[in-house]
Amino acid sequence: MKRVSILGATGSIGENTVDLIARAPEEHKVVALTGGRNVVRLAEQAIALNAELAVTCYPELKQQLADRLSGTGIEVAAGSEALLDAAARPADWVMSAIVGAAGLPPGLVALKQGATLALANKESLVCAGALLKETAAAHGATLLPVDSEHSAVAQALVGEDISAVERVIITASGGAFRDWPLERLAEATPEQASKHPNWDMGQRITVDSASMFNKALEVIETHEYFGFSPSQIEVIVHPQSLIHALVGFHDGALMAHVGPPDMRHAIGYALYYPERRALPVERLDLVKIGQLDFRAPCERRWPALRLAREVMAMGGLAGAAFNAAKEQALDAFLARQIRFTDMATVVEETLEALERDGALKCDRMRLDDVMETDHLARKRAVEAASLIATDA
Repeated sequence: MKRVSILGATGSIGENTVDLIARAPEEHKVVALTGGRNVVRLAEQAIALNAELAVTCYPELKQQLADRLSGTGIEVAAGSEALLDAAARPADWVMSAIVGAAGLPPGLVALKQGATLALANKESLVCAGALLKETAAAHGATLLPVDSEHSAVAQALVGEDISAVERVIITASGGAFRDWPLERLAEATPEQASKHPNWDMGQRITVDSASMFNKALEVIETHEYFGFSPSQIEVIVHPQSLIHALVGFHDGALMAHVGPPDMRHAIGYALYYPERRALPVERLDLVKIGQLDFRAPCERRWPALRLAREVMAMGGLAGAAFNAAKEQALDAFLARQIRFTDMATVVEETLEALERDGALKCDRMRLDDVMETDHLARKRAVEAASLIATDA
């Protein structure tokens, strides 16, 4: 029986992971589930999966969670240290689905136990790819990608010589505003940005899809995880979201991964790797689909893609600064302090300021350095957002 933990169980990736595990209870023993403020759902999941431990990140909600799990025998804990303790519990397979840079420390802890880490937290690789891979290698752990694009690339590479790869194409839906006139983007509201045309995801990642910051993170993630050079990585807009990625080889062949926009495929592939199991996802009717569309991304519409390439060129701690600034800019937009189009400005000004100060350089990446850069970038991004809000 495989011992599994889900870090970030109440988010969209976590919910889909819970769904798959609940379908095969005889194969999985759930060690730990962690969540945020939705302790009602966390308690329901813990009971349904008979988890050993349930953790909320918020200490003030511990009693509420304990009340809901009273009499079940399920251990309850709360706070950042409890989250790290949950990640340290012996498990064979750990889902890393905590959103943002907060997912990095528990992911590193899980790797130190030698577990297979199913990585849905792309920010970990963006912020500290070298550290994550170094930790996995040092402890005999395995890193498996769960982003649909990177899972697709990994599957297309099975049995292939990676040195024969000429290019990698990751697809983007274009998000909520892919067909909006450019001049309207400044007027976009958080509510409008939160409605994805294809995927059912949380608000933050859905807004990141609309701004293409999510795809920018995935470009950096492709570079960090697979080791492809920035010049090998391409992005195309594919409105149907059925082709998740393509790998091009030196002989001109393109290997495409095609599937429905359902995260249970990538999660299930990682859960049962190296086996390929039957999954409860839609089977595509290609005749009914009829055609697939592609278009080049416009960097005036999505400047995040340009910034991602600048971050890869900077190297060092630029990824950590980029992600932190992006998260703060998103907070400011959701709070209606800045416009949709101001988010890229906040991130770019933050990167420029930290690069001028020499704060992005590092010889060997350490967690303390990553977290310090995260702190500096957030502070600078808040200042940049405040100035924009004042000018407005």
